[in-house]
Amino acid sequence: MRFRSSTVAVVTTVALVWAMAPAQAAMPKNVIVLIPDGQSQSVVTLGRLYRGEPLALDEIATGMVNTSMTNSVITGSAAAGTAFATGYKTSEPHIGMAPRSYDILSNYQLPEGVDWDWFEYRPLATLLEGAQLAGKATGVVATSRISHATPASYTAHVDARGKENEIMKHMVYQNLDVVFGGGSRHLLPRSMGGSRDDGENLRQVLHDRGYQVIDHADDLHGIHSDRVWGLFASSSMMPELDRRYLRENGHDYDVSLHEQALAEPSLSEMTAKALDILSQDRDGFFLMVEGSQVDWAGHSNDVIYHLQDFLEFDDTVGLALDFAKRDGQTMVVVMPDHNTGALALGNWASSGNYTRTSIERVIEPLQGMQVTANFLSAQLPRNPSDGDIRDTVAKYWNIHLSDDDLATIRDEQSIRGLQRAIIKVVNDNHTIFGWTTHGHSGEDVPLWSYGPGAPTGYVDNADIGQIMGKAMRLNLSLTHPSGLNQRLFVDVQEHFPEAVVDDTGATLGEWRLVNGTDVLQRGDDTCQLEGLVVHSPLAGGGEGRTFVPAQAIEIMQRPVMWNRHCGVSQPTNLGQSIRDRVHERLERAFSERGMR
Repeated sequence: MRFRSSTVAVVTTVALVWAMAPAQAAMPKNVIVLIPDGQSQSVVTLGRLYRGEPLALDEIATGMVNTSMTNSVITGSAAAGTAFATGYKTSEPHIGMAPRSYDILSNYQLPEGVDWDWFEYRPLATLLEGAQLAGKATGVVATSRISHATPASYTAHVDARGKENEIMKHMVYQNLDVVFGGGSRHLLPRSMGGSRDDGENLRQVLHDRGYQVIDHADDLHGIHSDRVWGLFASSSMMPELDRRYLRENGHDYDVSLHEQALAEPSLSEMTAKALDILSQDRDGFFLMVEGSQVDWAGHSNDVIYHLQDFLEFDDTVGLALDFAKRDGQTMVVVMPDHNTGALALGNWASSGNYTRTSIERVIEPLQGMQVTANFLSAQLPRNPSDGDIRDTVAKYWNIHLSDDDLATIRDEQSIRGLQRAIIKVVNDNHTIFGWTTHGHSGEDVPLWSYGPGAPTGYVDNADIGQIMGKAMRLNLSLTHPSGLNQRLFVDVQEHFPEAVVDDTGATLGEWRLVNGTDVLQRGDDTCQLEGLVVHSPLAGGGEGRTFVPAQAIEIMQRPVMWNRHCGVSQPTNLGQSIRDRVHERLERAFSERGMR
């Protein structure tokens, strides 16, 4: 966390309170957001049947969530995550950034008080960033690359989710307290085996900033406090089913697979350690946890993968709920960002006899499935014979394919590839499971919540962020001078038209603001800011704009503030005069345009 002074934390928290907020319910000290990416309601039903007992989620079912984004009824994970994280809808593939204007839905309405010239491609402050400014510890946990869309939505600001090297840089300079997941390749330059083209070694930056950096599950046991990054895979982590299988049977496979399975903790293990560390902060914490691969299983229509990663996610929810019940001051919010694949319990094969569907008929085909379809397919030789396919499916899934099954697989292979052909034939002919797509679908998804201020009822995805922000006493207004957005993201050229901005940041004489970092440079000296420098190349009608904390503007306008800020503590009102002037200009501009 950036500023640990108790005085600063108190004053900062007060500064973030909604200006119009009356007396409210108890404010949560801690917030835990859990997102089972791409999870369907059907897998919840299936999980309950498979386990033969209630799920952890069952006791906190509270509502439903609309999942649409600005440019489609069917959302993507970047836009959905941004809605949850910022309280504003956006376009896919934007991360923590306002939407584009050219392809919006016919029913989309701009937020009050802004126009497209000002709003389009503008970075949006997140709940996690607000929690940091309130003095709370922060963390993210995922089984994907940690730079993937959902964790990125809370921690980064880019116009395309595929810019994972840039996203990782944002995350490193966000000064998060705990980061657990995959994706270590995005920390390192290509010369060191990573994927970065800019030559930066972000792992060294983490070390220089005092982080413990770990890469093995065993290392978790020795960490009980302090700030830590744990990236346990170069790319994404293993599906939970494959991880468990290889831990038990890895001696039969390539040694590197066995070692990788041993190196990776489960989602619940990472979350338990994150709670252990973050809960030591006396001001509270904000933790985002994603069950990332529920979504990937849905894209593949792989039921056992979908189910097992969901059940691991439900175990993780159980940990969070246990903590919240003991603590009494913790908000827990759980919701999928969308449905992927649209799993149904019932397919064409069951159309004529669905009223005779026993529990055994539902779960027995799954009980013999030891691995995901991806793992199974990897065990096939190149150009496998029908016998190879039959034997491999029998070995790993205990499904015995007929000659007709194999013929259908060959027919489907030319359309969808061998792996998906096997999945389709097994689903259609040996289970009752149906799927409608390999993409996302647009229906509402469940909401589960618990604790002070938690959202309930039928809620839009962006309203989830707004409700949580209000409960946390965060002002998510785009234009209010005391709001997070005006505190963290000011267009540097509004105050210094002569500043030179590009994808490296902004330069003004001796001053340099480095894109993707929290660094203000003055000659050879550097100062750590309270937020990120974000260059948005498509903002300003495509000319590009660089957005910086209001704090940086005031330091550059009043250099005497350098010593005050970069010394022992941060001035609590730094940047407020800048935010007031921005607000006045906005009011004048919108009044002239007849918007107010």
